[in-house]
Amino acid sequence: MSATNGTLGAAVGTISPSSPPIPTAVSLRDAAAAAVNLALSTPFLSDDATYVFPRDKLAREMKDPSKTPLAIVACGSYSPVTYLHLRMFEMMYDFIEDHGEFELIGAYFSPVSSGYKRNGLADCRHRVRMCELAVADSTFIMVDRWEACRPDAERTSVVLQHFDDCINGGVSSNPDEWGVLCNGKRRQVRIMLLAGGDLIESFAKIDVIDGVKVPLWAPADLDVILGKYGCIIIERTGSNVHDFLIKHQKLYDHR
Repeated sequence: MSATNGTLGAAVGTISPSSPPIPTAVSLRDAAAAAVNLALSTPFLSDDATYVFPRDKLAREMKDPSKTPLAIVACGSYSPVTYLHLRMFEMMYDFIEDHGEFELIGAYFSPVSSGYKRNGLADCRHRVRMCELAVADSTFIMVDRWEACRPDAERTSVVLQHFDDCINGGVSSNPDEWGVLCNGKRRQVRIMLLAGGDLIESFAKIDVIDGVKVPLWAPADLDVILGKYGCIIIERTGSNVHDFLIKHQKLYDHR
């Protein structure tokens, strides 16, 4: 596992299909079946006027004022959500606990919009429901449907800004929802992206459009993702994220 952005150091670990599953009361297979029924029978509120940012598992007050409050966001298709997706959150939690710089106040799945146009991508209603059922027993993982409700795919930098606004008061008139309480005062919460090594490696990919080479990720977006927010990276078996971090200029600049 690696962390990148300014003050964060780096550690290396792996996640593989042999990793033990997270115990949950609802198996993902049952969750997938239940999600189909729920998605078809329950209204899916996609209107901005009805949207409510999930806060039910977000810590209201810090336990250790010496640490930096942190909220984690994992963007992805989740078609379907798997044990390894859940395992990423557990590995991230252990990493944060071991390093002692941050205090985790909450974490989120943010499924992509159906406008992402990926082959085999299930309808956003199904994917949101599956994620909600998969984290039903978690004490800190929530599901935010804002990105999934967008008509078109949103840039990751925009999604992170959305979480920043919702958690740190940019869209709320209620001061009790600004940041997190610490020693009687409100503190701003650090927002970071939780990403697999494959996503990080895609930062270097180039598309060819009408014969012109175009970066898959706009440099300005990478500056926001890596510079303003930062990433916690789960290194997958067989990959070498540490070497990639050194070779990729943007990642190296924000190491």
